[in-house]
Order: sequence, then structure tokens, then C-alpha cells
Amino acid sequence: MSNTVEFARMNGLGNKILVVDMRGRKDKVTPEAAIALNADPATAFDQIMAIHDPKASGTDAFIDILNCDGTKAQACGNGTRCVVQALSSETGRKSFTFQTVAGILNAVEHDDGTISVDMGKPQFAWDRIPLSEEFFDTSRIELQIGPIEAPILHSPSVVSMGNPHAIFWVERDVMSYDLARFGPMLENHPMFPEKANITLAQVTSPSSMITRTWERGAGLTLACGSAACAAGVSAARTGRTARTVEIDVASSVPRGTLQIEWRGDDHVVMTGPAVWEWSGRLDPVTGVFTRDEQQAEVLAR
Repeated sequence: MSNTVEFARMNGLGNKILVVDMRGRKDKVTPEAAIALNADPATAFDQIMAIHDPKASGTDAFIDILNCDGTKAQACGNGTRCVVQALSSETGRKSFTFQTVAGILNAVEHDDGTISVDMGKPQFAWDRIPLSEEFFDTSRIELQIGPIEAPILHSPSVVSMGNPHAIFWVERDVMSYDLARFGPMLENHPMFPEKANITLAQVTSPSSMITRTWERGAGLTLACGSAACAAGVSAARTGRTARTVEIDVASSVPRGTLQIEWRGDDHVVMTGPAVWEWSGRLDPVTGVFTRDEQQAEVLAR
């Protein structure tokens, strides 16, 4: 293959990530390449994290993020941890500063292999999330699915973690809800002009909860780091938990947790694992790729 770049297939709590090295190039991974890569079971993903040369002084890289449908994403916490692990393995460094369209992210790899990402400050103002209607209090907005007298889901907390999130509080097992059916309707609800990530959250103690997420532009996902941040912040904001919470991501494979800390300076820090699976090379225009261990060309279709 010609005109190819290195990439790695990784995951954060099962959140499928492709880390693509675009440093030294002026072009980008195309939406067509993203769609083609996602169509192949070997490279099906939730987000592509494309590493570009830094644009701002004091940063190590600019990260361009694509969803599996080819659309742009503003933030991806699980993907950021994967980028940190990849660059740490390459350079031996432990701390990094990245620029994304959502802002600056600082991250560090710990001695135990877990990675902490400062996801920045949550945004609660209705027009910063954004919502299509004005709400003075976004910790609970008027939105429901199901009959008016007995809604299945209702009154979510909404927040932006660089991307819009709606957190629906539930009392029973988050896996017992048909999120595959409700997710698309809520993601595309007129209340969310830029669509939204939809999370079901069950609080299990003042310091723990269980979540499951329908991810904007990706669908039913095994894990979503920014959604975990949104759930942790929203739980503390509504008095359901303390400001540090362990989140059991119910659909992650293997089952795992993220620690979310909403610090006193208003920044949200997410800590969790990242796992390398395999690496190869791909064409960022077409999505054609090879796996290093096989050196067999595969056309994503």
C-alpha cells in the first residue's frame, strides 16, 4: 500500500478505539475512510483518535476525533487514554498536553498503568450544552420517553463535557432498559440541536454508580469516558453522590470501572485503563489497511 500511516487498534474498557498517527502530514482521516474502517469487523470502532502535529504552543499534539459514522466528535475520554498509552510507549514520557476542538486536555500515565485525563470544566448553561429551549436549572429538565402518567425515562440532568450529555436516573438494572430502541430517539430529540450522548445511571452508594451509554454518532457503546464524567458530575450536582465516584460501566468487556473526580477547581479528572490490541498501517483517504502481524491487505467495506 502507498500513502499509508501507522495505526493501533486499542480499547478503553471495551470502547473500541483506532489511534492513527497523522504527524508530519497536512491531510486528515476522511469520513469515507472512517466509514470503510468501521464496516470491517477487524477495525470496527467507536472513535478514531488521529494524532496531528501540535497547533498551539505548549501542547504535544492536536487530536482530531471521528465517530464511526464519519462525523466529528469534540471529546473522547477513553480514546484520550489510548493516545496517552500509545505515545508513552513510543517516547517513555508519562505526561502529555493535547489540544482538541473542545479545548486543552492534560493527561498522565501512572505507575500501575492507569491513566488520568483532566477533561476540563463541565458546562451547565443551557446554551453552552446546547439545548434548543432555555432552562434555568439544567440539573433536571422536562424530557421523557413513554406515557405521560408512567414514563419509562424522564427528567434527565444535562451537561456538556465538551460534548452534550443527558443523564437519565434509573432505579433498576441499566441493562434491563431497551437503550438500543430509546437511544436513537433521544440522541436526535429536537431538544438537542447538536444531538446528545444518552446515559442511564443507577446510583448504588454515595461513592458508586452503574452506567450504560448510547453514544452520539456511534450508537450503543461498551464504554464512554465523557459520559462517565457527565454522570459523575451530575450525580454530585444533584446530591446523589460525593464529588469522587467509582463508575461501573455495565456494558464494558471485560466489566470495569472508571474513577471520576470533580475537583474543587471545577475540573473533572477521569482515571482508568487503556489496552493495546494490535497495530498496522492504513490509508487515511480510503480506509484500506494491513495488520502488522499478518501483512495481508484488507479492504474495509
